[in-house]
Amino acid sequence: MAEMARLGAQDALPLHRQLYEILRRALLEGKLPAGERLPSSRDLAQDLDLSRNTVVAAINQLSVEGYLISRVGSGTFVNDNVPRVQPGRAPEARWRKAGQGPAGELSDRGKALSTAFCATDLEVQPFTPGIADFSAFPLPLWQRLQNKHWRMTYPDMLDYNNSGGYAPLRRAIADYLRVSRSVQLDADQVIVTTGTQQSLELCARMLADHGDTVWVEDPAYWGAAKAFMATGLNITPVAVDEEGIHPEAAPPSPAPRLIYVTPSHQYPTGAVMSLPRRQQLLLAAREHRAWILEDDYDSEYRFSGPPISSLEGLDTDGRVLYMGTFSKVLYPGIKLGYLVVPKPLAAAFKQAHYDLNRPGQMPMQAALAEFIEMGHFSSALRRARQNYAERRQCLLEALKPLLGDADRLPCISGAEQGLHLCLRLPATADDKAIALTLARQGLTVRPLSSYCIERRDLRGLVIGYGYAPLTEIQRCGPLIEQAVAQAIKRPSSARTRQKQRTI
Repeated sequence: MAEMARLGAQDALPLHRQLYEILRRALLEGKLPAGERLPSSRDLAQDLDLSRNTVVAAINQLSVEGYLISRVGSGTFVNDNVPRVQPGRAPEARWRKAGQGPAGELSDRGKALSTAFCATDLEVQPFTPGIADFSAFPLPLWQRLQNKHWRMTYPDMLDYNNSGGYAPLRRAIADYLRVSRSVQLDADQVIVTTGTQQSLELCARMLADHGDTVWVEDPAYWGAAKAFMATGLNITPVAVDEEGIHPEAAPPSPAPRLIYVTPSHQYPTGAVMSLPRRQQLLLAAREHRAWILEDDYDSEYRFSGPPISSLEGLDTDGRVLYMGTFSKVLYPGIKLGYLVVPKPLAAAFKQAHYDLNRPGQMPMQAALAEFIEMGHFSSALRRARQNYAERRQCLLEALKPLLGDADRLPCISGAEQGLHLCLRLPATADDKAIALTLARQGLTVRPLSSYCIERRDLRGLVIGYGYAPLTEIQRCGPLIEQAVAQAIKRPSSARTRQKQRTI
């Protein structure tokens, strides 16, 4: 009764809900024993200075949930079957007493997913790697296309889709990949997904069993590592050098079931897989009867030299599954990507995709298909290439004073393509400390060592320029150069100029 007297003091819940919660707690803790008769609703309302409707609503809810039972002509009683808990033994109290928290109840896999390769600080910041500039996206045009398809949408466009995606979009993707990426495919092999993460999880579930081995590049894209962890696969890191993943450096056993690679622009080092290395990888896949998952996440942006053809285009055994995303050209929140599977697997993948993921977003897919067919995708891509090329060059100029001879560190890798570059540092450098120093200045760069799984020999900074305006690179590029120069005890160009002016 003392608790009830405080009803409404500081609680935002409606009064009837507050009364319900207090009575329920009293019932569970045994303060109201089984068989106890409750006062009448009229008496309770008078004692608590509440309206009778408020009291009746709370009692009715408890009766519906089985805590109370009403007997005609006798009143309302505590049900004999109400479970009892000791006072103060709510789940939160148990965790506190055990010195744990909710994380203590996680599975081993859940604990790993919540602690390894975490990206809680992943934000849209000027130098965050992997982020595109979507401020130039033609939003009014996109809105008109979406509104058009919403107005003419048929009922089946509002349902789930079991065909792998909107047919005109799959045809547009197939045409684009044949011409620009040398992928051998037809539209029936294309499955529209919500992005690379869903593509990876679908491949892992369909092509591997729990406990199977997947080769992953080391250093690795954290999203892929998490996808494989979530599906119960055992990750075997395979070292990356200037030619990409090195199959001969992998342990002889266990044999891989899957091999995940980013051959056109390795993430995060930026290495481009050489033709001999590609042939070695395809041979290893054939010998191990493994599947290669080719993540071509930013192949649209190539700034020097001819475009790099896909690994899938060299595959004669049908062992490469190719995946890409629209997030790097349009905007991240569009959440649309694609997966190209070998013909014999297409029907099974579409069925599993439907059963597991219940794909939809058909009006958006229709708008994107028209966006591509009308040439707007190609136009947006051309503008983005030009803008990113200027930003890339500006960042390279800012970092140039740090660079030594071709064979000495610091050096830059991966600047020929994509939305980021990797500033490789000597093994003695503390790249995490440098990244923290820059974070205090509002700059988000990633330490290369944080992408490593087993390797301890790599140091560097992974620097994105996709979301950084040209003026921001001109202002902040020298700050990065100065922070690195100070950390590795090399004279900074900015500080040298200041010294000369002082003299």
